[in-house]
Amino acid sequence: MTVVRVMLISVGLGTRLAFAQVPDTSPQSAPKAAALKPSPRARPNILYINTHDTGRYIQPYGYPVPTPNLQRLAEEGVLFRQAFCSSPSCSPARAALLTGQINHNNGMFGLSHVAPDLIDIGGWRLREPKHHLLFTLRDAGYLTALAGVEHIVDLSEQSESTIGHDIHLGNHDAAEVAAAKFLDGHPREPFFLTVGFHETHRLFPELGPGERPDYTMPPAPLPDTPVTRADFAGFKASARIVDTKMGVVFEALRRNGYYENTLIIATTDHGIPFPRMKGNLTDGGTGVFLILRGPGGFSGGRALDALVHQLDIFPTVCNLAGMATPDWVQGKSLMPLVRGEVAEVHNCIFTELTYHRAYEPSRAVRTKRYKYIRRFDLGNRGDCNADPNSPSTFFWRDLGWNDEVPEAERLYDLAFDPQEMRNLVGQPRYRAIHEELRVRLQKWMEETNDPLLSGPIPGPDGTFQHDRDKKTKP
Repeated sequence: MTVVRVMLISVGLGTRLAFAQVPDTSPQSAPKAAALKPSPRARPNILYINTHDTGRYIQPYGYPVPTPNLQRLAEEGVLFRQAFCSSPSCSPARAALLTGQINHNNGMFGLSHVAPDLIDIGGWRLREPKHHLLFTLRDAGYLTALAGVEHIVDLSEQSESTIGHDIHLGNHDAAEVAAAKFLDGHPREPFFLTVGFHETHRLFPELGPGERPDYTMPPAPLPDTPVTRADFAGFKASARIVDTKMGVVFEALRRNGYYENTLIIATTDHGIPFPRMKGNLTDGGTGVFLILRGPGGFSGGRALDALVHQLDIFPTVCNLAGMATPDWVQGKSLMPLVRGEVAEVHNCIFTELTYHRAYEPSRAVRTKRYKYIRRFDLGNRGDCNADPNSPSTFFWRDLGWNDEVPEAERLYDLAFDPQEMRNLVGQPRYRAIHEELRVRLQKWMEETNDPLLSGPIPGPDGTFQHDRDKKTKP
């Protein structure tokens, strides 16, 4: 019997109401997709490998960032052009993907490791670690292994192995080598292998011959200056390195006979480490690359424009593997979408930020055309959650970025303003859209028991010291 294998590549506990579903906006009305029924021996293997801070800035999305291995993957699989994470912060995004739950339900409100200058405070933890995908797969007979980083445990625990994988293959410095060695060893099947890379997180590496700043265009909305060009050239160098590392893993699948029977799910945690992106609920912060290749219809070099969320990965894996999806999972299987049975699985998506480097509690709802963001605390400055090592951040800061007054509500028409620069709250033409999305976001927060509705959310130690700028007041 031919053994089918699945590979998951990425970057991210509750109710089932994370999304308004199509065609009925009531999530309760959307039934889970029927699971396939392979025999236990035919259950697919899964490989989950993630990058850091990459957004959609890779070659298959049309950006001048050469990533040939990801380009080949897209040309052989399915590329999701409108994929989003749960939060533009590392640990929350990864935790949501791996539990299938939005962060105010899984408990990961901020970074698991906090920051070097606040390490004595400790970080956030999963409220229910057994909601991690690995436990559902282990119960179905999967061997679980981790190469590299998952970024969902506290540094004080010293090792990612504490989350509960059967095998820990080492840190992210040589994750691709450890993963390839694991595959070369022909492990017991089915297996769930996680591979996590540090790239494209800052600090960036030295530039290569093809990464000259003079011939680099920085990402919008940043201006074209020597500072921003050099900064983005560094990102391109990091993307080149991680793409090469991914190629090592893909080649290990090929030489061991796994590639054609493997579902590869490639993604990242959140947007790139530039101002108004990582740490922000703009599309630049929550938009992620997502490519799936393998059995179940994930083939053909197709690009889909339907709204999808990283919460959908958990139920997609369950669906393909013929397993029941746990009740806590809030995403929807992508199988019906990929098979052409439905045009979309969500008519809107929800994202959130509570902490990254500072307390900036915000929630957002996005439809195909509009984005509404509500901020529940206006105490912190404009760059409070911007990457602290970014020359692009310093460039804006020196020109007065922090003089901007935070806004409690923001509404954007993405058809005319894809960079989300013009706030339409108060504009008569958009009054009805504003009210509709405000009500929809409020309803979602109520249905998912978001604690932010009851007041400020303190840090993991019960205080607001997690805000490294010490500016937040409870």
